[in-house]
Amino acid sequence: MVKTTDNVFRKFNVLGELPSLRRYARTLTSSDIDAEDLVHDTLVRAYEKRGSFRSGADLRVWLLSIMHNIFVDGTRARGAEARRLKRVGELVDQELLPAQDHHVRLCQIRQAFIELPDEQRAALYLIAIEGLGYSEAAATLGIPVGTLMSRIARARRALRAVDDPDAAASAGAAKQRHLRVVGGWDEPSC
Repeated sequence: MVKTTDNVFRKFNVLGELPSLRRYARTLTSSDIDAEDLVHDTLVRAYEKRGSFRSGADLRVWLLSIMHNIFVDGTRARGAEARRLKRVGELVDQELLPAQDHHVRLCQIRQAFIELPDEQRAALYLIAIEGLGYSEAAATLGIPVGTLMSRIARARRALRAVDDPDAAASAGAAKQRHLRVVGGWDEPSC
């Protein structure tokens, strides 16, 4: 029985074929690192398919054909992947906004929301996040609906200032210019 196993190992001596496999792998890949990976993949595949090796066949030819097939399959797969990526690139808009800009903007808005006065933040939260109606939110806070609407308007103005501080300041100044007290203390006395 020992002679039979020795005979099988002599017939399936892949270690003796390593120099030939390495040379052919370097020829195919033009890279030492890729060549070692290809040799490794070839040995793994040969071990998995060792049952299909016919006794009496040339082991070197069998191993080299396995290596060639693995290399061709890999080349085809990389080409197909490159074509898919090219098609995806054509389908996607050429100018995508960077994701980090969106994240930074979201953090700024969140921070501005947190910095709102408590009454404005509570009013805006109940309407915008919880989805309550004005009358429900006003009842929850125990304030008139007009006061609630005023707080929401001020909160929204403050959050808009995050996007464009100059526009928010000029809008606030323009609104103050339109307001005047009629028949009160602001009129000059003659």
